[in-house]
Amino acid sequence: MQRVCAMTSNISSPAFLDTSRPDTPDLVVPQGVVPFYLDNRPVRGRLVRPGVLTDMLLTRHDNPDCVLRLAGEALALVAALASALKFQGSFSLQAKGDGPLSLLLADCTDAGALRFHARSDDEAVAELLKANPNPTASDLLGKGYIAFSVDQGPDTDIHQGIVEISGESLSEMAAHYFATSEQHACWVKLFCDKTEAGWRAGALVMEKIAMGGGIESGVTPEEGEDAWETAITLATTLTAREVLDDRLGSADLLYRLFHAEGLITGQPRALAFGCRCSRARLSSLLETFSLDDLDHIAKDGTITMNCQFCNHDFHFQRSEISGKTA
Repeated sequence: MQRVCAMTSNISSPAFLDTSRPDTPDLVVPQGVVPFYLDNRPVRGRLVRPGVLTDMLLTRHDNPDCVLRLAGEALALVAALASALKFQGSFSLQAKGDGPLSLLLADCTDAGALRFHARSDDEAVAELLKANPNPTASDLLGKGYIAFSVDQGPDTDIHQGIVEISGESLSEMAAHYFATSEQHACWVKLFCDKTEAGWRAGALVMEKIAMGGGIESGVTPEEGEDAWETAITLATTLTAREVLDDRLGSADLLYRLFHAEGLITGQPRALAFGCRCSRARLSSLLETFSLDDLDHIAKDGTITMNCQFCNHDFHFQRSEISGKTA
């Protein structure tokens, strides 16, 4: 019996049953997101600092640095926004434009798993850099739209909000989305750069929340507005150098900013490397191809599929993919 088990263990699973994952980093940042609010003030927010996870995510791709910098900001943004929702599934940002960076996609699951994909024209990016060594998000994306989506699986409808790209930075584009689509005040500051320790990113996002006014809360509408403006003024003093420095704790940064404003921090949330590809998923996709298409993409009897999120190649024998008959 032992010999039979040993022999069958070497038989490969069919592609459609093979849920194995590529060798990707098993990294979790325990305090990647720190939520907070200001006591008796209409302010709540999240400070996001993925740390070394940023470098692991960005360096798996060969996009130009200016594209990776924007991708890092997008990852920090979706981590901040996903952590504010009660849902099961994924929260995503998608920006599509007519510029050198035609597509930027970043998403974060309810468990904090992050991934991204950027599609850029490297020659067009090089031409842009000749004219402007420090292009803005607007320069890279051009005209187009930005969408935020919540996907809770095949049994539910996708909730999506779309607005045209407006603003020079991704921070401004996100604030424009909230002002026009969600129609509530939201302050966003995003950070990403290559440091001595590698790529680092961060985000500080604050929302103005509704409060009962007058005697019930002890805060008048005017006082609430003043508290919101004070919080924004303090938040603008946060620097990229502080956010991207691994030696500074998130709790310390928030204390520096808001200790005089009744700062209360919540339970930190973890962030992780989050590509969800597998041989089974890609095999299911290949099965939707026609026989002619499968024969065309096969090279020497092998079909190679690349996951654009983790940049890993999967190889399938043409003979194990049946395809779709006419």
